[in-house]
Amino acid sequence: MPKKPNSPLGKFLIWKSRHISQRQFILILSIVVGFITGLVAVTLKNLTHYIQHLVSSTHSSDYNPYYFAFPIIGILITLFIKRLINKPVGEGVPTVLHSISKRNGILKPYKMFGSFATSIFTVGFGGSVGLEGPSVSTGSAIGSNLGRLMHINFKSRIVLMSCASAAAIASIFNAPIAAIIFTIEIFSLDLTFGSLIPLLLASVSGAVTSMFIQGNDYLFHFKYISPFEIQDLPFYIMLGVLCAFVSLYFNKIYLYFDTFFAKMKNNYSRVLIGGGFLGLIIFLIPPLYGEGYETINNLLNGDLDSVIENSLFYEYATSEYLILILLIGLVIFKVFATTFTIGAGGVGGVFAPSLFIGASFGFVFSKFINETNIVDLSTANYTLVGMAGLMAGVLHAPLTAIFMIAEITGGYELFVPLMIVSAISFLVTRKFMPHSIYTLQLAKRGELITHNKDQAILTLLKIDSVIETDFSSINAEMTLGELVTVVAKSKRNLFPVLNEDNILVGILTLDNFRNIMFDQSLYETTFVSDLMTNPPGFINKSENMSTVMQKFQSTGAWNLPVVEKGVYVGFVSKSKLFSVYRRKLIEFSE
Repeated sequence: MPKKPNSPLGKFLIWKSRHISQRQFILILSIVVGFITGLVAVTLKNLTHYIQHLVSSTHSSDYNPYYFAFPIIGILITLFIKRLINKPVGEGVPTVLHSISKRNGILKPYKMFGSFATSIFTVGFGGSVGLEGPSVSTGSAIGSNLGRLMHINFKSRIVLMSCASAAAIASIFNAPIAAIIFTIEIFSLDLTFGSLIPLLLASVSGAVTSMFIQGNDYLFHFKYISPFEIQDLPFYIMLGVLCAFVSLYFNKIYLYFDTFFAKMKNNYSRVLIGGGFLGLIIFLIPPLYGEGYETINNLLNGDLDSVIENSLFYEYATSEYLILILLIGLVIFKVFATTFTIGAGGVGGVFAPSLFIGASFGFVFSKFINETNIVDLSTANYTLVGMAGLMAGVLHAPLTAIFMIAEITGGYELFVPLMIVSAISFLVTRKFMPHSIYTLQLAKRGELITHNKDQAILTLLKIDSVIETDFSSINAEMTLGELVTVVAKSKRNLFPVLNEDNILVGILTLDNFRNIMFDQSLYETTFVSDLMTNPPGFINKSENMSTVMQKFQSTGAWNLPVVEKGVYVGFVSKSKLFSVYRRKLIEFSE
């Protein structure tokens, strides 16, 4: 008889399997993950703001060297914590997406605290990034490890990770509907009953946790929103187009410097260059310090003095146009501050920077139109809608943008302009950049899961699962007689021809010599080199499954050899590929 488990967890799992269905158990776990992630997000935000308060209380409101020094100090502390962890902390959402597509939804246990511990000091000391990415990655790691602990399958583990994402966004913005839509858009989650209900429960759980701890408060505060009027339509269309180009600017600058810093192997060089430029930019433009939500609130309420009063150039802002130039500086240099923060070694996300740039640009756009005396636009409206435009363009999440701003404003007065600006910004941006910052690198490697189920299955498949190695290898110098001996013992009709270095030099099928294999007069005079043919193509073991499928389609072959750095590994056959594909499809669709 099998031994009964002695551990409390083992006993619980046995009890669970007898009394609770898998679906009910996932619903319970989604609430638990939502609560824990909501607690994590609120704690992360409050600890970060507490550090910011301690830091800001050490210096006056006037510009001074502290604006230069503190972001660098925060990055140095972050690097020290990274060294203690001694493992790659990751980049928030992209790390989670990679774990789903290539690691079966498995995130190492240290990721439950890595982003949390490092982002506190990066942002708390003025790093110009957001806390949404670290909150999502920390929560997803909790969901992943809880799923592994409870022995649930791959699909259910992905649902728990998605629940954590929804709970994190819901708790930060008090926007549970937008949080669900964000998860569906970014994680490409199938919208089925089995995934929707857990998302709802987790999102509500995260939002309620946040409300319980700090009240029913929003990040953004504004006095008045003007109703949409049809005469404003041309200006919203114009804003949507311009938001698309600002989004492209954000993406191009971010990706350029991301590549630039990735080439630097020395952390001290990255801190010296990235931290130095970050400190300089924040010293010259203090509103770029930290996440920037305080600046967004000042713009929403038209409090320009609070936005620019600490700037070196404040005394020169003697006209509205000069003030607009200073505000344009927020749009231009925020992306530099963000990329320098991450490039120098800081930890944070691009969610908050995209909102900051969108709010600044929307305000500048409406203020400039108002200065021309053509029409009087509501700066609060355009500030909010500009945030949606940048979110749709930078993150490729137009529905999230629409519903988040609608939830934050607590009504539907801006729903039409939100739809117009978000749709235009997303479509124009996607025309030039098919993938967002979150997904670009994964898409380049063919590791991105999309809403295309066929493509998603191919992304989840690993080439190791379809390689067959039980082939009898031969060499080119073998005689026909020796070949017949090998064939007699083989269960295959395909034979790889290898040299002494295990390099594939050709292939031989039974059809190549079937008509002469019993002609003993040729046994000593005919060699494998006379019979073998070149393979129709090769599969490199590092290639993704989409490329493998394309090679089968283009060559028309039934079997293709697999090589790794030129060395023969095995073969992939269509029959094996389709068999594994079908099993994964069934698993994915459960």
